[in-house]
Amino acid sequence: MNVFSATRRPCSHTAPSAQAPVKAARSSDRSRAALDVLFRSERAWLLAFLRRRVGHEDAEDLLQEVFLRAATSRHLGELRNPGGFLCRIAQTVIADRARRTRCRIWTVPIEVDGHTCCDGEQEARLLAEAAEIEFETALNELPEKTRKVFRLNRSVRLTYREIQDELGLSCGGVEYHMMKALAHLRSALASD
Repeated sequence: MNVFSATRRPCSHTAPSAQAPVKAARSSDRSRAALDVLFRSERAWLLAFLRRRVGHEDAEDLLQEVFLRAATSRHLGELRNPGGFLCRIAQTVIADRARRTRCRIWTVPIEVDGHTCCDGEQEARLLAEAAEIEFETALNELPEKTRKVFRLNRSVRLTYREIQDELGLSCGGVEYHMMKALAHLRSALASD
């Protein structure tokens, strides 16, 4: 018996690396095929599901986002319940959209000149005027000292330390009045 033949093993370092890309390609092809089947079979009911929840305008965009997230899932090729999988993604997409919408801040310039020429600008001006009136009404509901602290900080742009020196309040007192003013304005302006 030859020593080389007894201990000799086939070279294994080339076989796995040659098979790995083939396996990855097969997995990718399988995922792509699974996504195609999933799209064709589940699109109609998923679109109806989204329309019931977010309306006709946004449903198509959210449908694309659902399938985009499904396409990037590692588990796409091994789904047992494709409808449940898509439904779960759709619920997540709807929740993300609601979160983004709720956190969106709309800004309208308060000081707009009176010489507007287009309907959009007129509407923005009217909205700005209404917002300014609503803001001033809510601000006037505050006690005088709280209102004064708020105006010195937000309109005159004084720091808390400068307001403390100006009004003879403690730093904690200035913070208290600012927190009180901000909480009142937030609740008064958010209620509409």
